[in-house]
Amino acid sequence: MKNESIKGYLLAFTAATLWGVSGTFGQFLFEFRDINPGWLVTLRLLFSGIILLSVSISKADNQLFKIWKNRNDAIQLVLFSILGMLAVQYTYFEAINQSNAATATVLQYLGPVMIACFYALKERRVPSGLELAAIALALCGTFLLVTHGSIHTLTITRPALFWGLLSAVALAYYSIQPVQLLKKYSSLNIIGWAMFIGGLAFTFVYPVWEVKGTWDTRTYAYTAFVLVLGSLVPFYMYLSSIQLIGAKKSSLLACAEPLSATFMAVIWLDVPFGQMEIWGTICIITTIMILTQIKKPLIH
Repeated sequence: MKNESIKGYLLAFTAATLWGVSGTFGQFLFEFRDINPGWLVTLRLLFSGIILLSVSISKADNQLFKIWKNRNDAIQLVLFSILGMLAVQYTYFEAINQSNAATATVLQYLGPVMIACFYALKERRVPSGLELAAIALALCGTFLLVTHGSIHTLTITRPALFWGLLSAVALAYYSIQPVQLLKKYSSLNIIGWAMFIGGLAFTFVYPVWEVKGTWDTRTYAYTAFVLVLGSLVPFYMYLSSIQLIGAKKSSLLACAEPLSATFMAVIWLDVPFGQMEIWGTICIITTIMILTQIKKPLIH
């Protein structure tokens, strides 16, 4: 049992770290190779969706097409695919494109605070003390991150702030909307279909066959990393960690994502990250740690 717990912790931590690192690789591709974020999202979703659905087929899963037999569930799946899966990926990459991987990842982690607010409104109750503390810390962290503590200064561009906050909203929707579907169908099928549908829909906006940018060995290598080690592998690891140690502990270890994104962006891409950004990041990550202590989990 102890070995399984250790394995679960390692899987969750590694998954979050890979997600963070893939964000910095995405920044490199956008900044130095002129790769379009929308095109990369289309490729990432289609590639991952096809692989996951293929895995489901290889397992002779007779539940793969079951969801399409229920009209309401099929509608919910399409909504999750477009407004959840596609939206959370595109807004995140666009936030990176407008700022950097560190800032974009930290801003996206305001999502769990929005989830806490949503459940408080849904249940028509005043947020608990822990929730209020998390909200206050999140607001403080965001203020420090985007203003450096001055109400007269905005240290990131308005488009960067817009896409960063929108990615947090998308993350909240992504976490809340499919809860009922995941109770009825396997996560492999739901995520596989959502990725495939999201990628297919975005093909009409960013055709995957219209390849642009500067392509060399590093471009191919970093794109492959984003597709495989930044999507498929960590997804499998994270699901496995939830089975071993539960969603609450796995969600807590997901805090490694903004930390790894920040570390890589600063060390590798020379992104300036001063004292105010550090304190802002600490505040926002602390909110995740607080929210995971609430008896009713808010992060699904």
